[in-house]
Amino acid sequence: MPPSPTSFGRRAFTSRSGAIIDFTELGFGSAPVANLYRAVDETTAQLTMEAAWGAGVRYFDTAPLYGLGLAETRLNHFLRGKRRADYVVSTKVGRLLRPCPPDERTGIGKFFETPSRQEVFDYSYDGVMRSVEFSLERLGLDSIDILFAHDLDVFTHGSQEAADRRTLEFMQSGYGALERLRAEGVVKAIGAGVNEWQAAEKLARAGDFDLFLLAGRYTLLEQEALDSFLPYCVERSIGIVLGGPYNSGILASGPKPGAFYNYEPAPAAVLDRVARIERICVGHGVKLVEAALRFPLGHRNVVSVIPGGQAPHEVTRNAETMAARIPEALWATLKSEGLLHADAPAPG
Repeated sequence: MPPSPTSFGRRAFTSRSGAIIDFTELGFGSAPVANLYRAVDETTAQLTMEAAWGAGVRYFDTAPLYGLGLAETRLNHFLRGKRRADYVVSTKVGRLLRPCPPDERTGIGKFFETPSRQEVFDYSYDGVMRSVEFSLERLGLDSIDILFAHDLDVFTHGSQEAADRRTLEFMQSGYGALERLRAEGVVKAIGAGVNEWQAAEKLARAGDFDLFLLAGRYTLLEQEALDSFLPYCVERSIGIVLGGPYNSGILASGPKPGAFYNYEPAPAAVLDRVARIERICVGHGVKLVEAALRFPLGHRNVVSVIPGGQAPHEVTRNAETMAARIPEALWATLKSEGLLHADAPAPG
């Protein structure tokens, strides 16, 4: 039986505009149901999102990139008929989708059976406004709760120079569009969704942001963000949505041969560290995956954790994992063994 909607909590966040956003601690990332790594049929995608809803999830994150529009259109179908006040939606800007021949589409080998579209990076004021207009149509909504500038990082653009160039383009142009949309109430909060805490910190210090979606950079495996970025978030009351809590796989699968870290086979040093963490978890009667999903929520600025799921049983399992009880002694042991940052706040 799926966990009840009270199996995990909610975290209220107040944006710079004064809007209160009611996050569920467990959110839903829509990339997997947009045919990420394999095709998912429409029925399975809808059942997967309904399973998340049934388990109490009320925060749904999406982006134009995910399935080249497919994630937003599937979310439209799923949310239709549900009361708008009952859920929170975030989407992203920074890419426009251009029709193209099927063999020239973006994401071949990563996304399957998607519309034939090519991504066009555009962080300008006009690009942001066009992107929001298209997303509202695909989602079938009149407003969006959170708008993130997408992938202003080295991971996406290939070099620090290229990432800096895109960031400058955004701060000099597209950022103004986000501020206007927040001021006009089209969105409640603005931020960025990035793969590196360094990129998030650079943006946080350059503008007046509400939230960041940080993919995989504050996890049971790595906590460097505690050195400067997360303290700055505390100082500025910036919220964090934590994507990729399993570091793309290894904290869910364990350190088995072929386990993935950062979307690549995990190197030996990572396998060894995860094995040491897992042994301590087992010693406290806790599964590695349970500790990994709960850990980021120990930080008061983390408002939600969004693992993936491509089938109903996967999202139900995420909810069951979130509901697991974890002894406080586990976190103390990990710190004493040098496997957790000394300043990492332990989940209550």
